[in-house]
Amino acid sequence: MAQISEMPHKPKHTPPNPPKAPEKAKPADGSSIGKVIGVGSGKGGVGKSFVTANLAVALAKKGLKVGIMDADVTGPSIPQAFGLTKMLRSVDGTLIEPETTPLGIKIVSVNLLLADPNQPVVWRGPVLSGIIGQFWSEVNWGTLDVLLIDMPPGTADVPLTVFQTIPVDGFILVATGQDLAAMIVNKARIMASMMNIPVLGMIENMSYVKCPDCGKIISLFGDGSAVMKSAEQIGVPVLASIPLDPAVTATVDSGKVEECNVEALADAAETVAKLL
Repeated sequence: MAQISEMPHKPKHTPPNPPKAPEKAKPADGSSIGKVIGVGSGKGGVGKSFVTANLAVALAKKGLKVGIMDADVTGPSIPQAFGLTKMLRSVDGTLIEPETTPLGIKIVSVNLLLADPNQPVVWRGPVLSGIIGQFWSEVNWGTLDVLLIDMPPGTADVPLTVFQTIPVDGFILVATGQDLAAMIVNKARIMASMMNIPVLGMIENMSYVKCPDCGKIISLFGDGSAVMKSAEQIGVPVLASIPLDPAVTATVDSGKVEECNVEALADAAETVAKLL
């Protein structure tokens, strides 16, 4: 019987090198932005836009030049909080001119590109990612000390585009006191870590409501221990515990967020200001 020759050793498979992250895009010519801070959660309905708007107001009242990029493309609410209704226009047909509030806060949002603000944005991922790129590199931001990015919930296309293409200097996590919310927020924290974005701290929103008659404090989603535990696990501070105040909510809903004074956000505003 013929001897079967030994099979040659099969070369070991060498895994390909991981793809390099795309280079960070630059803002439009003539724009100078000091720091870029993302405000996100991973969880919907926790008040990211509320926190973003009021944090922008607090920073503007400190004398800083502030901008907001409303990256929650399919659920934009920043324009309503500031009472903005005019559609965005271009500068010389090349750059988008942001809307400016009475306090000087510059804002871009998909809702300011729609003739009807109630029209749903039914776009697929590549188009959503494309609009984020335009909001960064095709907007005449001018000179800003800080640009806040109101992030959408989840960890899919838009948050990934923001973290990969925009030079984000820090990330603020927003959560409510529920264990479930804290768990989902942790996903956003891990995503930021994977993208080498430092987490500056956590903000607990809707932490309690105060009875207007007797002054009793009523916790809405637990005693806040879930948020505190999450913050301790990742080694960041809890920057604010914001109560649910019907008067403040009504002011924001009426488009007058710049009249608000959310004292609980003082530490968060100071944290951002120190980065500058």
